[in-house]
Amino acid sequence: MNERSELRAYKKITASIYLLQACSFLLAGIPLLVGVLINFLHKNDVLNTWLESHFDWQIKTAWITLAGFAISGITFEIGVGLYVLISTIIYLVFRIVVGWNTLNDYKAIGEEN
Repeated sequence: MNERSELRAYKKITASIYLLQACSFLLAGIPLLVGVLINFLHKNDVLNTWLESHFDWQIKTAWITLAGFAISGITFEIGVGLYVLISTIIYLVFRIVVGWNTLNDYKAIGEEN
């Protein structure tokens, strides 16, 4: 497989992980864990490519979202959890939208026009 077709395959994997992150709303975060596992399995394959930034972005998104969900659950009783949950959901949606749009533009995260 040549480098261009490999990148195309990894772009599909990256898009699939964004989709898994979006499905986390329906399936209680399990797809988020599956996505981050896929990220770790293929992280070395995308080193030094524009897709590496997407993998880093997705991994960070997953861990912060999972931490937000956990903190939300722990603090729900004291009335803070709802605000943490809403903030976490906004964060996750933002990261998915930015990542997806940047991926579809064939750009690295943080890359200017």
